Amino acid sequence: MEIVGVIPARFASTRLPGKPLLSDTGRPLIAHVVEAARRARSLERILVATDDPRIAQAVRDHGGEAVMTRADHPTGTDRVAEVATALTNARIIVNLQGDEPEIQGATIDRLVELLASDPEAPMATLAAPITDPAIHRDPSCVKVVFDARGRALYFSRAPIPFQRDPGGREPGATLGWLHLGIYAYRRDFLLSLARLPQSPLESAEKLEQLRVLEAGFPIALAVVDEPSIGVDTPLDYDRFVARYRAGLSRP
Repeated sequence: MEIVGVIPARFASTRLPGKPLLSDTGRPLIAHVVEAARRARSLERILVATDDPRIAQAVRDHGGEAVMTRADHPTGTDRVAEVATALTNARIIVNLQGDEPEIQGATIDRLVELLASDPEAPMATLAAPITDPAIHRDPSCVKVVFDARGRALYFSRAPIPFQRDPGGREPGATLGWLHLGIYAYRRDFLLSLARLPQSPLESAEKLEQLRVLEAGFPIALAVVDEPSIGVDTPLDYDRFVARYRAGLSRP
């Protein structure tokens, strides 16, 4: 039974249209993501799931494997679930972000290990400590709180936990936990999750992982030292290109 990494990628992006095909490094961004994923020892197969033939062709031109999907998926998870229906030999599906060309293989391996070691959890994800108050307040940065067993309690765009006595904390102390948008699913659970309707909390926060918690399923969570650097804006991409050219890009 395989462990498969699936990278959902679409051409449309509000802040950076055509992001997967940006090629200032000499290769499209999506090819960098595939290369980074290949550094994970745990993944036996890596697929790019897209509804755009230009992205599919770019992946194939650089030695990757692409699968065409429907264009009407509301979330990346739904796109990954469509691909998973055909992956009958898969045991675990890892949903990788299509805009993180510097994700470390060890981070992916940590996630797979987490799910494999927790038979009661149908899915797993990761978090990193927040020490910057601006990140803790930023609604584009998703926060998570979790219990002593490492199970997610809640995800929010709001600053959770609320620091009622911020003056009592030392400078540089952890303020909360930044959720990293990478998931590992048991295949059967992923297929059932895609059939669940959007939940009220998911609709309010626009966070699809809340659908899982509202339905009563546990999400295993582990902490890594720091997040990978995503590419969301033109400035993010320019900085990635500069790091790549300087030899500082570090999957």
